[in-house]
Amino acid sequence: MTAATTTSAPADDSAAAENALYIGIDLGTSRSSIASATGVRKTLESYVGWPKDAVSLKHLGGQEIVFGKTALDNRLSLDLYRPLAVGVIDNQEGSRNLEAARELINHLVEMVEPGRGESLFGVVGVPSEASGKNKEDIIECTKGILDSVMIVTEPFCVAYGMDRIADVLVVDIGAGTTDLCRMHGTVPTMEDQVSLPIAGDAVDKKLMELINKKFPNAQVTINMIKRLKEKFGYVHTAKDKIEVEFPVDGKPTMHDVTDVVREACTILVDPIVESIHKLISTFDPEFQDKLRQNIILSGGGGLMDGLNKAIEDKLDRVGGASVTVVEEPMYAGANGALQLALDMPADYWQQLK
Repeated sequence: MTAATTTSAPADDSAAAENALYIGIDLGTSRSSIASATGVRKTLESYVGWPKDAVSLKHLGGQEIVFGKTALDNRLSLDLYRPLAVGVIDNQEGSRNLEAARELINHLVEMVEPGRGESLFGVVGVPSEASGKNKEDIIECTKGILDSVMIVTEPFCVAYGMDRIADVLVVDIGAGTTDLCRMHGTVPTMEDQVSLPIAGDAVDKKLMELINKKFPNAQVTINMIKRLKEKFGYVHTAKDKIEVEFPVDGKPTMHDVTDVVREACTILVDPIVESIHKLISTFDPEFQDKLRQNIILSGGGGLMDGLNKAIEDKLDRVGGASVTVVEEPMYAGANGALQLALDMPADYWQQLK
């Protein structure tokens, strides 16, 4: 089963599965979300931080580890990790990314408040072309937290959660990767999926470059750029003037960033269009038109104003298309992972006991 990492479950685990708490996790580069069968849903930025020293520990009220916005807001006091900065766990020698990913998963699970002694069965979404080693790293991170796990591609989760498992093409735009998957009523294979390294982080980097070039005296950080993109990002229709305040020699100064925001965000369009065309043109010719008319954008990047229209305009040159934006992009992946967890029989689960 290409979309998920599975092994056969022992027969005596069937009862455990019936009494388990099922959860779905969208483990993202920039933001991670979780949904549980009890109806609890939570999300947080995918950052983990440890205090640098005793002073930092006191500043953080004795917290030995912090997450999400708290970690970002206190990053100068922390050894800060973004464990999925490259779309998968960057587990290089000497790095704490694997530990940080484990702590992040554990914190997400604690946020849905499972019952004491309750078995936990979780589906975790990963980028489309995550390697076997990447999936093994995530499975390793869930040991001692989950009792059983299934690793599934993020766009597959989105499609499954929408009950759109046939004749649909999902484009999931995260921070580290943009993942595409065509669905045709069965588990997708590698040929049905594409993962691109151009996503939200690449837009941030481009926007930083453009602002530094246009406003060389402006003092900006990548986090300021990220917030700017998330608030004002657009690619298609003309916008009202976008003016933001950056310090110049320590003095708050207004800057017109309308054009540079659009230029940076537009770098997503051509690679996505090319990948969509590839997945459509290599599909069964009798079903290509259905796929063309059912393209769905998800992930944080999918919210970028006018992106769906910009993609449609480019696809007009190769037969046209209809591109819509998923509802609840913050939870689309976690919702689908949860639904998959609820539907899958016991022999699809990787046992972690």
